[in-house]
Amino acid sequence: MTSRRARSSPPRPLHTRGGRGASRRPSSEHWLLLLGVAVVLAALFGSLTDSPWPTATSDRRRPQRLTMAQARASNARVPIVTAKRRSAARFRFAGGPAAREQATECLATVALYEAGDDRDSQRAVIQVVLNRVGAAGFPKTVCGVVYQGANRTTGCQFSFSCDGSQARRPEHAGWAQARRAARRALAGYVYAPVGRATHYHTDWMVPYWRGSLVKVATVDSHIFYQRR
Repeated sequence: MTSRRARSSPPRPLHTRGGRGASRRPSSEHWLLLLGVAVVLAALFGSLTDSPWPTATSDRRRPQRLTMAQARASNARVPIVTAKRRSAARFRFAGGPAAREQATECLATVALYEAGDDRDSQRAVIQVVLNRVGAAGFPKTVCGVVYQGANRTTGCQFSFSCDGSQARRPEHAGWAQARRAARRALAGYVYAPVGRATHYHTDWMVPYWRGSLVKVATVDSHIFYQRR
């Protein structure tokens, strides 16, 4: 009669060097080690590259990060193409007295907050608004153009309408002048120096869309562009 120890088979080793039954599953320590190596390599690669890693906000549409002097120098290198500047037509307002008064207030407001009390800059901004009313891709009313995108914190066409400027810094000087300019424009006055410009920006910034339009004029510190 054999003993119980003699009948029992020897214990099977946990790992074998060959055969189909070999167990090679990595342990949790191995996974942590691999993850640590990957993180180190990623940090090293990021430190060696000149450009930032892509994120949701770092796309080509983001304005260039330039100092005021650099932006002005960059804008100055872009020539004004007067040969491409087309004359704007007289604006024909279709609406009653109440609608005209509302359009006047919208024009005066955008002129004042975008250009301050500078008379020529106010007229230029008003002309851009009226040019947009008649251009494809924009609202077909004066106030619709002025407040396009104002319900969003970003994406408004005129920054004063969505950045809280009206509540934060109410303008007073220049109101009467802006209203006179708005009434004249709605009556058919054309501010010829900017032609049919539909876009503009101040000379201390470089917007992403600058290269897709034609620079046709400058008025004070504003640069005006026309579609190609």
